[in-house]
This record gives sequence, structure tokens and C-alpha cells, in this order.
Amino acid sequence: MRIDAPSPDHVPRLRALWQDAFGDSEDFLELFFTLGFSPECCRCVFQEDTPVAAAYWFDCTLEGRKIAYLYAVATHSSQRGKGLCRMLMEDIRRVLAEQGYCAAVLVPQSAGLRQMYRRMGYRDAGSHRAFSCTAAVDPVPLRSISPEEFARRRRELLPKGGVIQEGRNLAFLSHLAEFYEGSGFLMAACREGDCLTVPEFLGDSSLCPGILFSLGCKAGTFRSPGGDTPFAMALPLREDAPEMAYFGFAFD
Repeated sequence: MRIDAPSPDHVPRLRALWQDAFGDSEDFLELFFTLGFSPECCRCVFQEDTPVAAAYWFDCTLEGRKIAYLYAVATHSSQRGKGLCRMLMEDIRRVLAEQGYCAAVLVPQSAGLRQMYRRMGYRDAGSHRAFSCTAAVDPVPLRSISPEEFARRRRELLPKGGVIQEGRNLAFLSHLAEFYEGSGFLMAACREGDCLTVPEFLGDSSLCPGILFSLGCKAGTFRSPGGDTPFAMALPLREDAPEMAYFGFAFD
């Protein structure tokens, strides 16, 4: 076994590993490996020349410092229980520190994973408020905006200690969500039928029922800063790493 960065030639086998671990559609895999993947931001455990465990990251910034959002940490089903994930995460920690990252952040998808990462040194970093509502009868004016406009407004509205996610983050997200703004709010939203899922809402949450009405949706779920629901976990890689208070986008 060896741990190394992949080459572009490894993409078909990385896709097979991802499919084994997560079962996502071919359309999603095509989107990620076209817009979200960079060999320089991936580490793999190889058995001969086949990746049997892998993790990816997106570059982000916090108070002007570089951090890594770790994403899609996976071990092939035939190789689980051998400690490959821990080996891989220790290697990534070393590589990120050597490359000048001040912290790593990830978003566990279960309580069990949260406990596993806690044993690796990760700690809860900020929280979010998740809520649902139904459409009101009074519309709230809003307009669709470009990813570039969204990035600019988001920098203005992020709370102190909020992580800036642009570059490949935004390129990938722009194919998963639409961006809207109005008086008192900014959001990224995904529509499925007459339901809306909002992975990030910044602003006055009392406007959400009217926003749903304006978009022709009956109901929606929203995620915003604050609240007391644990979300991201962070691992400082330097003693002077700034404290993370809010992490917005998890590509879940």
C-alpha cells in the first residue's frame, strides 16, 4: 500500500471507488470530476495502482488564511476495517500542513463519523440553524443573480469567523443550486418539484415563507448561521489558526 496524489489517468478508478462508497449518479460523478476535482487536492491509498481509499478537498479561506474543506472521504467496501481511513487522514494532515494550510474542515454525515473524526483531533466548529416552513400568501421580491454577484454579496453578509468558499467551490455549487438576493437576504437554493432546499440562507429568516411563494414552491428547508445544531468540524494545523465560527456549504 502507498499513499499519493492521483494522476488524471486514475479518474475512472476514482469514479468506481466513489460509486462503491456513495452510490451517486453518473451525472453527479461527471459534474464533480469535471468541475470539482483537482489531482493536487486529492490523496489516495493505492493497492498496486488502484485507489482503494481517497479523499478530496476544496481550497477556502478564513480571515485571509488558507484552509481545506475535506470532502468525500471514502474507503472501498472490500478494504474497510483495515485502518486505511486513519492512515489517509494522517497523511492529509501532514500534506496540508506542509503546503501552508492553517486548518482542515469537514462535515460528518452521521453521529458515528463525528465521533470518529473527534478521535482524530477534529472539534465542532460553529453551528447552524435548520428550519422548515410553508409558503405564505404574500410574495417577497427577489431576483436571480450570477455566481460572481453571489460571492460578492456573501462576503458582505458572512458573520465574523465565516469561511469564504469561492473558486472551485462556487463553480461546483453553481451547477447544484441557484442564487437569489432580495432586500434583507441572500441565498443558494435547490428546487425539486414544488419543494425548495436552501443550503445557505443569510439574512432575515422571517422572509422565507414569502420567498417560497415568489418561487412557486409550497414548502422549503433552510440552513442559516447560528442556532445550536453542530455542523462542521475543524482541525487546526497551526498554532495561530483563526477560530472558525461558521462554515456554509457542504456538498451533501
